[in-house]
Amino acid sequence: MADGGVVNGSADNQEVAPSGKKSGRASLLDSGEDFEMLEDVEEDVDDDLPPLEDAGGGKKKDATKADALADQTPSAEPEDWLDVLGNGQLRKKVLEPGAGPDSRPQRGQNVTIHLKSSLTDGTVVEELPNLSFTLGDGDVLQGLDLTVQLMEMGEKALIEAGAKYTYGALGSSTPAVPPDADLILEVELLSADDAPDLELMPPSERISLANRKRERGNVHYQRADYAFAVNSYGIALQITEASFRVDISQQEEEELLDMKVRCLNNMAAAQLKLDHHEAALRSCVSVLAHQPDNVKALFRKGKVLALQGEFAEAIQTLKRALKLEPSNKTIHAELSKLVKKHSEEKGAEQAMYKKMLGNPSNASVQKHRAKSSWSLSWKWLFGATAVAIGGVALSVVIAARN
Repeated sequence: MADGGVVNGSADNQEVAPSGKKSGRASLLDSGEDFEMLEDVEEDVDDDLPPLEDAGGGKKKDATKADALADQTPSAEPEDWLDVLGNGQLRKKVLEPGAGPDSRPQRGQNVTIHLKSSLTDGTVVEELPNLSFTLGDGDVLQGLDLTVQLMEMGEKALIEAGAKYTYGALGSSTPAVPPDADLILEVELLSADDAPDLELMPPSERISLANRKRERGNVHYQRADYAFAVNSYGIALQITEASFRVDISQQEEEELLDMKVRCLNNMAAAQLKLDHHEAALRSCVSVLAHQPDNVKALFRKGKVLALQGEFAEAIQTLKRALKLEPSNKTIHAELSKLVKKHSEEKGAEQAMYKKMLGNPSNASVQKHRAKSSWSLSWKWLFGATAVAIGGVALSVVIAARN
């Protein structure tokens, strides 16, 4: 089993067991919890870390020191360095050849390696004689996951991995790796086996496996590596959703459903960080389909709706979450902010409509004044005409009498 350091890529210590998934499972990087949000979240993940991919990639390696390590290895057979990604940040050199290209492990297989990790100055930070993990699942350092796929069975290799593909700008406390530190990895591929069939796996083992994948996703989330977090949560979900060809108790079914809900909640958080709003909304809706009063899912659904401009529905969703947890300060703050924003939006809309249509009250006054003016003019005109006619008639009568 693996020590927590290389597996986690952080200060957290976890074991990583072989995955129970089939090798043909598709990646879920394109699918899309705000872990800072609620009290007593089971994920216990910090939300204020800088993105791992934006860490700057670390400093350029001192290749001469890696060469020196290679020269000190008695069985080393010098070969050219292989630039794995073509950017100079991940290089591999064969020290002892293996059993041939056909013996290379495949993605989804469970592999076991002997690993020795050192800083570029030769300081050994970790040595694991039997590190087991599922190849391609993101269970270990990215640089290690990528290069082991290129190794032959029994091969020994030296790997230069830039900080971007190891512990990044955050570094690690266990093992002790400084921020932005490049690593030299000495690796021997010991074995590779097909993953067990999930449908035949005992329910308790499947629940445990899904939880380890979820916890690995939490490690990625802590390091602000949200795409890898989504991938790990997706793998855990597939483990919980696979059908069974073995007996399962009612309690085990409930535990499996609870694990599925936790994975969906965590996935929604990571999808929000990636601005995958539609995917995050689908994750929240899936949680609420199983647990309609899940406060975390209601909170995140409200946030997604607000980001999509659906303020009225978002306010109602957050009010429902607040009713379930009246003392939750985070929901209070989010709801207050949303109500204020919604009010400002409505005020801006009303002002825009008034500007487009003009001021109805002013128009009515002006119309009334104009009507009054015309009425007054006609009154004077008719009065003057009547007086004139009356004068003429009086003159005619007087003249007739005379």
